[in-house]
Amino acid sequence: MSRDPSASKSRSPRTSVAISPGARAGPEQGAAQDPRTEIDVRQPVVGVVMGSDSDYPVVARCLETLEEFDIPYDARVMSAHRTPDRVHAFASTSRLKGFKVLIAAAGGAAHLAGVLSSLTTLPVIGIPLQTESLGGADALYSTVQMPAGVPVATVSIGEAGARNAALLAAEILALADDELQARLQAYRARMRRAVRDKSERLRQRVSGSAE
Repeated sequence: MSRDPSASKSRSPRTSVAISPGARAGPEQGAAQDPRTEIDVRQPVVGVVMGSDSDYPVVARCLETLEEFDIPYDARVMSAHRTPDRVHAFASTSRLKGFKVLIAAAGGAAHLAGVLSSLTTLPVIGIPLQTESLGGADALYSTVQMPAGVPVATVSIGEAGARNAALLAAEILALADDELQARLQAYRARMRRAVRDKSERLRQRVSGSAE
C-alpha cells in the first residue's frame, strides 16, 4: 500500500481510498466504480511527524501498526531545524484539531519530538532513527534527554521503536476506548499463542532429533 509521506494522510484499515477528514470521494478516487469501497472520514487522533521523507521506510512500521488497530492518523514531513514555523503551527494547534497523541521520528540531532512537546500538553512519543555516523545513539540521546517539565516518551531506535510507538499510542487511547482495549488484549493473546507454538515446534524438533 503506497503512501506519500510528504503530505497529510488520514488512514485506517477500513479505508480503500485515502482522503482527508471531511473530504468527499469523487469518481477519480474509485468510489463510484466499487460499491464496496468504504470511506473513512473520522478525525485523525494520532499525528505522526517525520523529519524527512527518507525516514518513511522505518516510520511505515508505525503507520502499519496504527492501521492494524484501526486508529486514524495524520502523517506529515516537517523539520524542527529546516521548517520550524511549520512545526510550531502544527504542534501549537494539535489539540484544537482533535489529536490525542503525537509521534515524532527523527535522526541525528533529533529535536523534533522535544520541540513538539514544548508546544503542546498532548503526550508526545519520540522515535530515534538510526544514522550512518553514530548508529542512532545521537538521535536516542537527543530524544530521551529532555529537561524536567517537558517530557517525551522515547522508544527504541529503528523499526522496533516505530512499532512500539504506535502500540504505546494505542495504549494511551485505550484508556478511554473499550473497543481499542479489547483489540490490544487480543493482540497480546496472539503474541502469547505465537510464543507457545514456537516452543512446541522446538520441543518436537529436539525430541525428534534425540530418537
